[in-house]
Amino acid sequence: MSTGRALWRRVPPWAVDGGLVALAVLDAWVNLYGEGTTPLVWSCVALGSAALFLRRRFPLAVFLLTLPMTLFMDVAAAQITALYTLAASTRNRPLLAGCALLNATAGTLAWSLSDGFADDRTWTLIQFVYTLATATAPVLFGQLVQARHDVALQLVEVEEAREHERALHAQTVLARERAQLAREMHDVVSHQVSLIAVQAGALQVAAKDPDAREAARTIRTLSVDTLDELRHMVTLLRASGGKDTELTPQPTLADLQQLIANSGIETTLTGGLPPGISTTAQRTVYRTVQEALTNVRKHAPGARAEVRLWHDAHHFGVTVTNTAPTRPSVALPSARHGLIGLKERAELLHGTLTAQPTPQGGYEVELRAPAQPD
Repeated sequence: MSTGRALWRRVPPWAVDGGLVALAVLDAWVNLYGEGTTPLVWSCVALGSAALFLRRRFPLAVFLLTLPMTLFMDVAAAQITALYTLAASTRNRPLLAGCALLNATAGTLAWSLSDGFADDRTWTLIQFVYTLATATAPVLFGQLVQARHDVALQLVEVEEAREHERALHAQTVLARERAQLAREMHDVVSHQVSLIAVQAGALQVAAKDPDAREAARTIRTLSVDTLDELRHMVTLLRASGGKDTELTPQPTLADLQQLIANSGIETTLTGGLPPGISTTAQRTVYRTVQEALTNVRKHAPGARAEVRLWHDAHHFGVTVTNTAPTRPSVALPSARHGLIGLKERAELLHGTLTAQPTPQGGYEVELRAPAQPD
């Protein structure tokens, strides 16, 4: 950040507004200097200039309060400030166009009613075009500042999404390596150790030498203990999620509330699931909610979400619905593996996963699984 911009950010807002009020008063005084001015005109100047103190909270009302100044004098500071503030704080472009036309009409009306040009329509039209261009400039600049602010927010969201993507990719790679190692240990090591235990048991029964039987018994005992420890290690390796340095169990429904609280999205949780639901089903529901909230954060900035757990006599599931985004979104790079993985998890429960947009402009993800899968 440049030194000038850093210094400008240190200026308090009230000081900026006070300077704009002083500029508006000076602009009016220069236009009225040496002319006979009625108390009504000075009242309009005082009202329109003082209203700039409230421009950040009531931009439209402040703009309307500056219009009487335009009817009595050729001023620009107050109107330009009010139009810029309104354009920087609203996305209603028809409203902005109407305000620019209203300002140009008020300025042209006051100019055309003067004694020198009351009957000159050509100059009246020229004055209207000039005043409209003057009013359009702060409107466009305000919209440009608003767009720059939106882009800055989107860049922050893109960086957060990329960090999240990298974290998910690292977890996926770690889980894949754990699963591969678990399969190797189960298929190769466990098989070999089991053969050792079987052969030691046979030798213990067939051997006639007491020392040989004792050695065979020791080998068999050690093989059985090794298999128990190996099964425990395979169970840990197959557990995915958690930090890279930890081998913790995968999350369940007990962790769902914490997931929603940490999502950074305004989310409501309703309903419930049947008691005694399996750990696999709980984990699938958790992952469905996690992926759905991640997609809301990436593709629907500012949206609200609802997580509804439900069940009936034959099925159970979760439905995650979000509203339409309140801020513009950008296309983010994605491997698109999230929903594919969720569909595979749903198929393991003999269920289905659907994802589709809603008529209100939002999105809905629903997991449905049978209560007692075949």
